[in-house]
Amino acid sequence: MFDHKIETSNLSLKLICVLLIAVIIFFISQPTAVNAADYQQELISTLTFNINIAVVISLMMLVLILFIWEPFPIGMIALSVPIILATLSPWTKVSTEQALSGFSNNATIAVMAMFVLSKGIQNSGAVQLLGSKIEKITKNNERAQLGVISILTGVIASVINNTPVVAAFIPMVTNLARKTKVSPSKLLIPLSYASMFGGTMTLLGTSTNILASDISARLIDHPFSMFEFTRLGIVVFVVGLLYLVTIGYHLIPERINYENDLVKEYEMKDFLTKVEVKEGSSLIGQNIGEFLQQAKKELDILRLIRDDEEFMKPLEIKTIRNGDRLIIRADKGTLLDFIKERGIEILSDSQITQQELESLDKGQEVIEVVLPDYSFLAGQTATEVNFLERYDASLIGIRHGEGLEHTNLKEFIFSPGDVLLLLVTEKTLERLKSNNNFIVGEAELETFDYQPTKIFTSLGVVGAVIGLAALNVMPISIAALAGVIAMVITNIVNPNKVYEIIDWEVIFLLAGLIPLGVAIEKTGTAQYIAFQLISLTGSFPSVIILGVFYLFTAILTSVISNNASVVLMIPVAVGAAEQLGANPFAFILAVTFAASASFLTPIGYQTNLMVYGPGGYKFRDFMIVGAPLQILLSIVVPIFISLFWGV
Repeated sequence: MFDHKIETSNLSLKLICVLLIAVIIFFISQPTAVNAADYQQELISTLTFNINIAVVISLMMLVLILFIWEPFPIGMIALSVPIILATLSPWTKVSTEQALSGFSNNATIAVMAMFVLSKGIQNSGAVQLLGSKIEKITKNNERAQLGVISILTGVIASVINNTPVVAAFIPMVTNLARKTKVSPSKLLIPLSYASMFGGTMTLLGTSTNILASDISARLIDHPFSMFEFTRLGIVVFVVGLLYLVTIGYHLIPERINYENDLVKEYEMKDFLTKVEVKEGSSLIGQNIGEFLQQAKKELDILRLIRDDEEFMKPLEIKTIRNGDRLIIRADKGTLLDFIKERGIEILSDSQITQQELESLDKGQEVIEVVLPDYSFLAGQTATEVNFLERYDASLIGIRHGEGLEHTNLKEFIFSPGDVLLLLVTEKTLERLKSNNNFIVGEAELETFDYQPTKIFTSLGVVGAVIGLAALNVMPISIAALAGVIAMVITNIVNPNKVYEIIDWEVIFLLAGLIPLGVAIEKTGTAQYIAFQLISLTGSFPSVIILGVFYLFTAILTSVISNNASVVLMIPVAVGAAEQLGANPFAFILAVTFAASASFLTPIGYQTNLMVYGPGGYKFRDFMIVGAPLQILLSIVVPIFISLFWGV
């Protein structure tokens, strides 16, 4: 039911966006009354020019629709773009070398290196050390918690990628909420939004900034310096923070009320039962594994208790004996079918608690894990990934946005942001903590192995990368690669884990879309679309048109990736600025900042998805909280861009 609600909201938004894009394309393809003579002269200048524009606009539309619908992974869709560009080279004006240029682009290399640098900071314990101070500073004051979490997140996310920052803070925030009896829902949307605010303060804040810098260098010969837009980023951070602790605080709902018992919190009372095998039962002598295969029902045996001895999974080879007690995960209907005429009795004390489900002497405990956007489990079921055998963990419940799932768990299709309730051993827990496909929902701050040497070394490496790039000693891509080597040599990052750390979908996205930006520019498509958009906006002041570009880019980013928005919109924004006689750099900044301001939906930005499940949010919660902030920044950002750089 909950899946259906979320997918319906998602589909409705996608349909609206497709219609919006179709309407915009329709209008910009029509001759307008404004400057009609110039329009006709430009339009009919050469037949080849018109064909080129038609081909590239068609490709842009195709890419947008595929990104919104996602029939395939976005990375694969992006990789198809260079193939199309090279195949249609006579019309796209993109050679084979240019079609593949995204793989060797400075932005692609720098972003790839930043994933490793960010992981190095996380591995050192620097982020966890800062997070451990939150409870001491804020006590039980909910609004103070919101403010301190937002400030810390924003400051850290200004110099390293915001995704690992949020990944490190989620368990800390949820633990803080549990200890202080605060709903995590009140803290997790601010965590995600603050990471976006922080990403706007320096060049290294997000991959979007690095990509936009590369496009700006190509179009107007003006790459971003390390702190070029820091003052504007500080304005966005302060305005956003004030919004979150005032208006936003009242709009953010309390979706989850934490319990001290995870089994109770996940409402498992009707799905976990203790039964006893009586004398004469038809199950006596049967192998548990064979029986479960024959049952063909959504039923799982989590624990076998025989006399004073407990046996944990895997239990498939165990043979059922008289007097055995079993802890079973199943709904009531399945359970009743299971015990019917089998000589099995439900025990009167069968209400299972987390303490009873855990077996501390055998090192087994109940934990939560969050699936990040880059988890390979996304889009697959527990059966497909062979969950129990692969991870040696029992899946006993799932939080999917606002909803809880208890049945058909083996066939449940995982999504980014889902929270899995697992029964694991100590060894499994340690493996999950080091697995990038999961964010383990316990910080264990008291026992975290803080190593001052590693903290200072990792901070020194990142500081050196920033310094070398800021002083123009070397390009950001080379400085970042040097930082990666330094992290590996100093043993802060395991060299065997480097490939796992990199989010290859983002890399493929950059490599595939950068050549599309070249085609938009070389064929004159950017100038053509810009001309039509200016015609539609009439004689509005440049700062108003700047705001229109900001708002449209922000909306576009809500349904496709931020990097895709930058690639598609910056060439058009530069074309509009040139035709208006305005400052093109101001328009580039507006698009760049808008692409890092995806507040409206949980699907618009990685960090929104990461907090979606742990916060128990509904789809509309992001719209309710994010819409006023989006409108506010659509006014504030263009005004301050005009004040700082002129329009």
